[in-house]
Amino acid sequence: MTDFERTAADTIRMERMLDAPVDTVWRYLAESELRGKWFAAGEMEPRVGGSVALVFDHDNLSADDVPYLEPYAKWKGAIGHERVIAFDPPRRLAISWDGGSEGVATFELFPDGERTRLVLTHSGITGPAPMASFGGGWHSHLAVLTGLLNGSPVRDFWAVHAESEAAVARALASA
Repeated sequence: MTDFERTAADTIRMERMLDAPVDTVWRYLAESELRGKWFAAGEMEPRVGGSVALVFDHDNLSADDVPYLEPYAKWKGAIGHERVIAFDPPRRLAISWDGGSEGVATFELFPDGERTRLVLTHSGITGPAPMASFGGGWHSHLAVLTGLLNGSPVRDFWAVHAESEAAVARALASA
């Protein structure tokens, strides 16, 4: 996996080229309904210090009818209560993770013609197991976003998630 990099002991970085202009990608980050199609819906106060509700319902992430995997079923409908750390439309959005105890996820958008280069950096991760979990999770969710924007929706989110977790675990083991 060449799009995953551990840049520090507590930081991972991923990069994607997306088939949409920056303004469209920004909407998928900032607007609840669109964010819910690839990650988690929920209202966001569009300002630094604003609240973010992340409502997790991964039934919405697969094009096919795919049930939650048992280990993750307990999280269906869970709501994360986070804070906006950076808000600079349409270039940069950062949100706390797990109330800040698992750091900050930062999304940076760079125009490239009609496409967008998205850089996701998650810093402040507390250890190897969370690092692998976040790496696999972000990799999977970004695959869904990429598919939505290029017209090739992910058929089975959980299959992509399993592959992503395994690839991230291998990348971390060899780092």
